[in-house]
This record gives sequence, C-alpha cells and structure tokens, in this order.
Amino acid sequence: MPANRSALMSLTALTALAPVSWGTTYAVTTQFLPPDRPLFTGLVRALPAGLLLLGITRVLPRGAWWWKAAVLGALNIGAFFPLLFLSAYRLPGGMAAVVGSVGPLFVAGLAAVLLGERPTLRTLLTGIAAAFGVTLVVLKAAGALDGLGVLAALAATASMSTGTVLTKRWGRPEGVGPIALTGWQLTAGGLLIAPLALLVEGAPPALDGRAVGGYLYLALANTAVAYWLWFRGIGRLTATQVTFLGPLSPLTAAIVGWAALDQALTPLQLTGMALAFGATVAGQLRPRGTRQSFSSAEHIGQKHSMDVTGAALRR
Repeated sequence: MPANRSALMSLTALTALAPVSWGTTYAVTTQFLPPDRPLFTGLVRALPAGLLLLGITRVLPRGAWWWKAAVLGALNIGAFFPLLFLSAYRLPGGMAAVVGSVGPLFVAGLAAVLLGERPTLRTLLTGIAAAFGVTLVVLKAAGALDGLGVLAALAATASMSTGTVLTKRWGRPEGVGPIALTGWQLTAGGLLIAPLALLVEGAPPALDGRAVGGYLYLALANTAVAYWLWFRGIGRLTATQVTFLGPLSPLTAAIVGWAALDQALTPLQLTGMALAFGATVAGQLRPRGTRQSFSSAEHIGQKHSMDVTGAALRR
C-alpha cells in the first residue's frame, strides 16, 4: 500500500544517513585529528558514545545477553576497527574499501545458512555490481599488494558480516530498544580496543581545539547518532537490504574529497559511482511475489535487531 511503501522508504532513507555520515570520517580524520592514531581514534569513537547511550537508557544486559553483547561488540566494533585500520595502513589507497565492498556477498551467504534467507540471482548480481562500482570509484594505482593487509581487510569484512547476521539471528531482549543495544555493543567494543590502543600507541596524544572538535563529531554525530539510526532501521529490514546501503560510505567519502579536499573525480570514477548507487537502490527492492508491508517488517524488527559497523572509508 502507498502508505506502507512511503513509510518503508522513509525508514530506508533514515538508515542510509548512517553510512553517509561514516563517509565523512576520512576527511575529518585527515583534516582535524592527530596523525597515526587509528586505535585511539577508534577508541574515542566507540567508548564515549557507548557510555553516553548507557547513561541515557540505564539498561544493562541480563543473563545470556552479557556474553552475546560482548560477542557482537567484538565483531562489530572491537575487532572490526583494528583490522580495518591495519588493512588501510598496509594496502594501497582504496584497496581496503574494495575488499570491504564484497560485504553484501558475505552477508548473503551467512544469511542463507543462519537466517534461512536464500540469496536470489539478482541479489548476487547486484552485490557484484556494487563491488565493481566501488572498485572504479576508490581504486587507484595498484602498487604491490601486502599479504597481511589483504588478510586484515578480508577478516574485517568477515567480522562485520558475521556480526550483522548474528545480531539479526539473536534479535534483542524483550523490552530493550535499539539505543540500549547500541550502547552495549559500543561499550564492549571500546573496552576491547582500549588495552590494544595503550599497548600499541602508548599514552593519548595532546589535543588542540580542532582535534577536540573532530573527536566530538566522531563520537556524537558519527557514532552515537549514526549508529542509533542504523540500528533503529536495521531490525526492520532484511540483512541483505541493510548491507546494500554500505557502498554509500565510500561513495560519500569520494564526494567529500571532491567537494572539500580538491580531489578530482575522473569519468571512470563517476561511472563507478552511478553503478554502485544503482546497485544500492536495487538492493532495496524486494522480488515480486514477496510483498512485505512496513507493519510486517516492523513486527520482524521487534523480534530481531541487526548491527553493522561502517564500511571502510578510503581516499
């Protein structure tokens, strides 16, 4: 029905604001934050936002949800961030995003096994098109590929994809909203990153006003608000639909680089952007004969909640 279709489109648009926000991370990091502090940046993004949401909701996990929240926080935040940064530092510009863009295919496979969501031929072809489009946008001169960097990028994508599907499978406890579940995962992931950041990078760096402003943006708008929008919408959509919003992140990064950092966009990149965006839109369409109203999707969302960490944001 039109009303349901309109509501579902609004939900998808609001959910898409999360990867769009994550697409600004690279520009903020390079222009405002201290250099060579990826783990500290990941820690500041995750832990303060998680504690803030815990303070707002004042809801803690109970029973089995202590270990479930820890597992999801590790997959979606604690393991994903370090692996992503490791791949970004060891691979040529853009390659981490290229590897990460196969996330929809990872999720489609895992969802078939754990959720019973059989991938259609259209889903597989759309996933390949999205990955190819992102490749055209972000991949530059290849250079020598680092084996450890490739493995880290693949592990980051696998971690994010597994966290996506497990959260969809486990849902969330009755009476617990997406804000509380978000807080649990961000806090768990941040606590996992904290000792690693201290061991690898040492004491926190001195911060000036620009850095403080950058970190505030990352912790509040880019993490707390963006993840809340992401988690709010994600429990009402299928795993595949949500994952196909991921390419909006590197596409936004490319647009911000062009608009704010004077990074030129070639005709080939523009073609890739059109292809990846078209695949993102196609990923939201349901096959004929599988009509699902917004109210039905919302009912599913009350039983399941799925979390996905942002995709890699490259030059």
